[in-house]
Amino acid sequence: MATTTETSNYKFNHSMIRVKDPKASIKFYEFLGMSVVKHLQFPEAKFDLYFLGYDGPGALSQGNSTFDRQGLIELTHNYGTEDDANYSVNTGNAEPHRGFGHVCISVDHIQAACQRIEEAGYRFQKKLTDGRMKHIAFALDPDGYWVEIISRRQGSKGADDPEEEGKVSDPKTYRMNHTMIRVKDIEKSLKFYQEVLGMQLFRTHEAPAAKFNLYFLGYPGARGVPEDKFTADYEGLLELTWNYGTEKDENFKYHDGNSEPQGFGHICVSVDSLDAACSRFESLNVNWKKRLTDGRMKNVAFLLDPDGYWVEIVQNERFSGQENF
Repeated sequence: MATTTETSNYKFNHSMIRVKDPKASIKFYEFLGMSVVKHLQFPEAKFDLYFLGYDGPGALSQGNSTFDRQGLIELTHNYGTEDDANYSVNTGNAEPHRGFGHVCISVDHIQAACQRIEEAGYRFQKKLTDGRMKHIAFALDPDGYWVEIISRRQGSKGADDPEEEGKVSDPKTYRMNHTMIRVKDIEKSLKFYQEVLGMQLFRTHEAPAAKFNLYFLGYPGARGVPEDKFTADYEGLLELTWNYGTEKDENFKYHDGNSEPQGFGHICVSVDSLDAACSRFESLNVNWKKRLTDGRMKNVAFLLDPDGYWVEIVQNERFSGQENF
């Protein structure tokens, strides 16, 4: 097992969201081509965790152990919520509790993929044909979380693309491309994710007319950062959305998803050496939600990013040679 740590070995492993009914949620994400790669049960604490990811022959993390992957979605189910008529999650997209925005799936043929989702009876926040942006759609999962749909085909014009017409979509070819969170001060957030967590900036999209910028970060691994800035074929990226001026408002704050009303829980980075990584974080004077030594679970830690979002730190099993749980 590694006794030193290199951020080049880190992976953006998963994003956690709380769900009301795991059967309905798993059915939805399996319909999008994902499969349950690990199910952890904690009956004494009355919750279960389901880790879903792409595991087919063409999947980038196919066959890897759970925490040696990128682009997983962790569903947290607290027992009994499925029978509570009054239970609902905070999706992160309604005021005054905005923060987490969406997860994003990149697909082979976006017209066919969106048609397939609609024909299955799932709802959309934005259909491909809605509005001015005809190259993206937003489906809604059973809890109302937004799931962005984008094309893996470079140059696709989405709803206005004749090359997309008449195609058949294969969910096994999809990627869990990115997770979006809104941030107050982009300079502080970029410094944290790049200098503390070791991510690299893949691309930036500036929209001055709409007064926001998007920043896509991740761990490039052997593929490297794409020279042409086309990122839809990657998995496990982090999108930071910065709305101009929020950094100047002393009272402005995004909702972290863990205070009430709850919804999104955390993002997770797996590391080569959990002890060495946490020692490094300590030396960088990070803010902790939970150190390794806190509480009963000695195999996970939680950092706080500049907006108070939780960042779980876990051991990548490829370096330790044993299962975490």
